[in-house]
Amino acid sequence: MTRKFVVEALVMAIDSRNPESGLLHHSDRGSQYGGLEFQEILARRNISCSMSRKENCYHNATVESFFHTFKVECVHNKIYETRKQAKEDLFEYIEVFYNRKQLHSYLGYRSPAEFREHNMPLNSM
Repeated sequence: MTRKFVVEALVMAIDSRNPESGLLHHSDRGSQYGGLEFQEILARRNISCSMSRKENCYHNATVESFFHTFKVECVHNKIYETRKQAKEDLFEYIEVFYNRKQLHSYLGYRSPAEFREHNMPLNSM
């Protein structure tokens, strides 16, 4: 995971959601998240930065759980012939299935999209 990748992902997320001031961005202590460009983007948008304590995997338990599920349900035992094919499959899994159809017990057996729709102010979406 490169600095450029995480900066592009952050910008894409901000542009697509247009969050209100005061949002909290949590990550591990990877250098790409602590880098000047990433931190400047957070500061310009008044997004607070939260980072896990050093060598504490429990702070990222939610995202680690997601990636485990993602690998088991989507990636394992698949061979993609092109990057385009991989991107399309991963997008389909995350944006179409996981975020819009998959029910999550932690969210009251709602999808993340449904939960966000009913629990976030309109200008946060």
